[in-house]
Amino acid sequence: MNSSQEHKEPPTTKKGDTEASLSQQYGGTHTGGWVNVLPRSWIPYIQLARLSPPAALFLIYFPHLFGVLHAANLCQQPASEVIRTCILLLGGSLFFSNAAHAWNDLVDAPIDKLVSRTKKRPIPRGDITWAQALVFTAVQSMGAACFLLFFQPTTAVTTVPTIVGTTYYPWAKRHTHFPQLVLGFCLSWGIMVGSSATGIESPWRDSAALCLLFASILWTTIYDTIYAYQDIEDDERIGVGSTAVLFRSYTKTLLWVLIFFLGACLLLYGEIMHMGTTYYIVTVSGCLSSLSAMVANVELKNHASCWWWFSCGFWFTGVSITIGLLAGYLDL
Repeated sequence: MNSSQEHKEPPTTKKGDTEASLSQQYGGTHTGGWVNVLPRSWIPYIQLARLSPPAALFLIYFPHLFGVLHAANLCQQPASEVIRTCILLLGGSLFFSNAAHAWNDLVDAPIDKLVSRTKKRPIPRGDITWAQALVFTAVQSMGAACFLLFFQPTTAVTTVPTIVGTTYYPWAKRHTHFPQLVLGFCLSWGIMVGSSATGIESPWRDSAALCLLFASILWTTIYDTIYAYQDIEDDERIGVGSTAVLFRSYTKTLLWVLIFFLGACLLLYGEIMHMGTTYYIVTVSGCLSSLSAMVANVELKNHASCWWWFSCGFWFTGVSITIGLLAGYLDL
């Protein structure tokens, strides 16, 4: 399969291509493209941070962007300030993403070595030691913290729930079947961070922001449940939990229910914020259409199909929400 085919349609994995396919699915051995021009000693850290492909980075950044656009609409912030805030939060999201994924792999190393897809990640295969990964996590965390210096102190305080949740997240699968909800909270709280960075005090008291938060949590749960299906056999054997393991043959039923409630949250947000027609057409209809296509077409028993819909399908939903919120800010 060539790279252009990978992004045009969900692939079907042939038996002989299993190892190559797993390496592309954040299995820890992905190279190619811009990664190959880097010094060889850097490549394990790029793999550790999930920077190629950049899906993980943008899944962290999108909620921050939603929060910025929501607050910009509410407070009528100047465009120059909105752009500045978006750029700073993108930089902070990059460092935070690096730190979060390195921390996840530090804690998960004993489990990763038992899972077919993840056993060749940099820590289990020995290219990065535990101490090196810990130093990398600390350095990236400090890099993320530096971006908070550009905002009011209240924004730094707003990040505390994300930090606590992200620190706990790697253990969630050991304690519950709902690590996807924990992840959803960790990522979606970026809406509150983005809103705070754009001038809203205590954004968690804003009913519209809460609607957006719950919609984002449901979105995360949907795509991460599909992502979790890649490892369902190994997870069941090892004894770790996920929504995929819990619901098994009823997973698609669960996903349809989540889509329904996500749509309700987006409709309620539009009602509270008095959003225009563009929001309902692009955001509400766009999200429901893209997520429905994902759930209807993903082959849960096909690892390559799960990966494609996770890594490519999320763009449609993220961009739909972004455009609708931007239209609200621009009064379109």
